[in-house]
Amino acid sequence: MTDPEIKKQLAEYRQSIDNIDAALVHILAERFRCTKAVGVLKAAHDLPPADPAREEYQIERLRRLAKDANLDPDFAEKFLNFVIREVIRHHEAIAADYSGSNNQPTA
Repeated sequence: MTDPEIKKQLAEYRQSIDNIDAALVHILAERFRCTKAVGVLKAAHDLPPADPAREEYQIERLRRLAKDANLDPDFAEKFLNFVIREVIRHHEAIAADYSGSNNQPTA
Protein backbone atom coordinates (compact mmCIF):
# COMPACT_ATOMS: atom_id res chain seq x y z
CA MET A 1 0.00 0.00 0.00
CA THR A 2 1.22 3.49 -0.86
CA ASP A 3 1.68 6.05 1.85
CA PRO A 4 -1.06 8.76 1.63
CA GLU A 5 1.58 11.51 1.50
CA ILE A 6 3.18 9.87 -1.55
CA LYS A 7 -0.24 9.64 -3.23
CA LYS A 8 -0.83 13.32 -2.51
CA GLN A 9 2.56 14.33 -3.90
CA LEU A 10 2.00 12.17 -7.01
CA ALA A 11 -1.41 13.79 -7.57
CA GLU A 12 0.16 17.26 -7.29
CA TYR A 13 2.85 16.40 -9.84
CA ARG A 14 0.25 14.95 -12.19
CA GLN A 15 -1.90 18.08 -11.89
CA SER A 16 1.10 20.20 -12.85
CA ILE A 17 1.77 17.91 -15.82
CA ASP A 18 -1.88 18.17 -16.89
CA ASN A 19 -1.69 21.98 -16.69
CA ILE A 20 1.50 22.05 -18.75
CA ASP A 21 -0.04 19.72 -21.36
CA ALA A 22 -3.04 22.05 -21.66
CA ALA A 23 -0.73 25.04 -22.08
CA LEU A 24 1.25 23.19 -24.77
CA VAL A 25 -1.93 22.48 -26.73
CA HIS A 26 -2.93 26.15 -26.61
CA ILE A 27 0.56 27.29 -27.59
CA LEU A 28 0.61 24.85 -30.52
CA ALA A 29 -2.82 26.05 -31.63
CA GLU A 30 -1.55 29.64 -31.67
CA ARG A 31 1.59 28.60 -33.54
CA PHE A 32 -0.49 26.85 -36.20
CA ARG A 33 -2.80 29.88 -36.46
CA CYS A 34 0.29 31.93 -37.34
CA THR A 35 1.74 29.36 -39.72
CA LYS A 36 -1.62 29.14 -41.50
CA ALA A 37 -1.37 32.89 -42.20
CA VAL A 38 2.15 32.32 -43.51
CA GLY A 39 0.82 29.55 -45.77
CA VAL A 40 -1.87 31.85 -47.20
CA LEU A 41 0.71 34.59 -47.81
CA LYS A 42 3.04 32.11 -49.51
CA ALA A 43 0.22 30.78 -51.68
CA ALA A 44 -0.86 34.30 -52.66
CA HIS A 45 2.66 35.09 -53.82
CA ASP A 46 3.47 31.70 -55.32
CA LEU A 47 6.20 30.95 -52.78
CA PRO A 48 7.17 27.35 -51.99
CA PRO A 49 5.56 25.68 -48.95
CA ALA A 50 8.96 24.76 -47.49
CA ASP A 51 11.85 27.07 -46.66
CA PRO A 52 14.89 24.86 -45.95
CA ALA A 53 17.13 27.76 -44.87
CA ARG A 54 14.54 28.96 -42.34
CA GLU A 55 14.01 25.41 -41.11
CA GLU A 56 17.75 24.87 -40.60
CA TYR A 57 18.02 28.15 -38.71
CA GLN A 58 15.06 27.26 -36.50
CA ILE A 59 16.45 23.81 -35.71
CA GLU A 60 19.83 25.27 -34.71
CA ARG A 61 18.08 27.94 -32.63
CA LEU A 62 15.83 25.43 -30.89
CA ARG A 63 18.77 23.14 -30.14
CA ARG A 64 20.56 26.06 -28.42
CA LEU A 65 17.42 26.94 -26.44
CA ALA A 66 16.98 23.31 -25.43
CA LYS A 67 20.57 23.05 -24.25
CA ASP A 68 20.18 26.26 -22.21
CA ALA A 69 17.00 24.84 -20.67
CA ASN A 70 18.61 21.49 -19.84
CA LEU A 71 16.41 19.71 -22.36
CA ASP A 72 17.86 17.09 -24.68
CA PRO A 73 18.63 18.98 -27.93
CA ASP A 74 18.03 15.82 -29.96
CA PHE A 75 14.53 15.55 -28.53
CA ALA A 76 13.88 19.24 -29.25
CA GLU A 77 15.05 18.78 -32.84
CA LYS A 78 12.81 15.73 -33.34
CA PHE A 79 9.85 17.66 -31.96
CA LEU A 80 10.51 20.68 -34.19
CA ASN A 81 10.98 18.44 -37.24
CA PHE A 82 7.58 16.90 -36.55
CA VAL A 83 6.00 20.37 -36.30
CA ILE A 84 7.78 21.56 -39.46
CA ARG A 85 6.54 18.54 -41.44
CA GLU A 86 2.99 19.28 -40.32
CA VAL A 87 3.31 22.97 -41.21
CA ILE A 88 4.63 22.11 -44.69
CA ARG A 89 1.73 19.68 -45.17
CA HIS A 90 -0.68 22.48 -44.25
CA HIS A 91 1.09 24.93 -46.58
CA GLU A 92 0.88 22.45 -49.44
CA ALA A 93 -2.85 22.03 -48.84
CA ILE A 94 -3.36 25.80 -48.69
CA ALA A 95 -1.42 26.25 -51.94
CA ALA A 96 -3.50 23.55 -53.62
CA ASP A 97 -6.73 25.15 -52.41
CA TYR A 98 -5.50 28.59 -53.43
CA SER A 99 -4.55 27.56 -56.97
CA GLY A 100 -7.76 25.61 -57.42
CA SER A 101 -10.10 28.42 -56.38
CA ASN A 102 -9.05 31.42 -58.50
CA ASN A 103 -6.69 32.83 -55.87
CA GLN A 104 -9.11 32.63 -52.95
CA PRO A 105 -7.70 30.41 -50.17
CA THR A 106 -10.19 28.15 -48.41
CA ALA A 107 -7.91 26.63 -45.79
